[in-house]
Amino acid sequence: MANKKFYAIASGRKPGIYTVWPEAEAQVKGFPQARFKGFATREEAESWMANPGPVRVAARKITKKPPPADIRREGGVEIYTDGGALNNPGPGGYGVVQTYAGERKELTGGYRLTTNNRMELMGCIVALRQLEYKDKPITIHSDSSYVVNGITKGWAKNWRKNGWIKADKKPALNQDLWAKLLELTQGLDIVFKWVKGHAGNPLNERCDELAVSSARGADLPVDTGYERDGAGNQADAPS
Repeated sequence: MANKKFYAIASGRKPGIYTVWPEAEAQVKGFPQARFKGFATREEAESWMANPGPVRVAARKITKKPPPADIRREGGVEIYTDGGALNNPGPGGYGVVQTYAGERKELTGGYRLTTNNRMELMGCIVALRQLEYKDKPITIHSDSSYVVNGITKGWAKNWRKNGWIKADKKPALNQDLWAKLLELTQGLDIVFKWVKGHAGNPLNERCDELAVSSARGADLPVDTGYERDGAGNQADAPS
């Protein structure tokens, strides 16, 4: 015959001493911080119940969350850019908002005939041309995957290396602007980060307002790079 066992439950649904495990298990299973122990005699179980000792709380493993994609770099210049063309191609504009050490600067402009992607690129170009703090870490936030991927994935550098011919053997669009942007990023501590457009980010929304306002302006100048090389061609893919 199996030896009888006593289950002392100090903290559970119904504390007490049980002699049948299924009954004892029902008191502690799923109960937060349950305290119980098995003994060979009732006397041992009663003695432990009188002084079960302090509660031991298991240490929680803290998982460190990765930083958000648009986290600010300490002491750096934050630049948001946006651009677009009405009807693509059509009148277009770009907007830039730069912040650094409590300062804020806005830049904008437009052209009478251009494309979405050219204005996205132009926003970055103008921002870097007008940048005063070239010795600081720089982050450009753009909602254009065309721009961000072109830089971060090395596409633009490869196009330039291959005579502005893409992997599919077709000419890369906007060669003039890509060349300027690559030149301006040389020697800078700069990163490009994608930000979701029209998602409530106030600086991205402000850039969009500036770009649209400029695109609707009067007497806009000529985007010579587009009208010389691209007018009459299909509009580039939306950014």
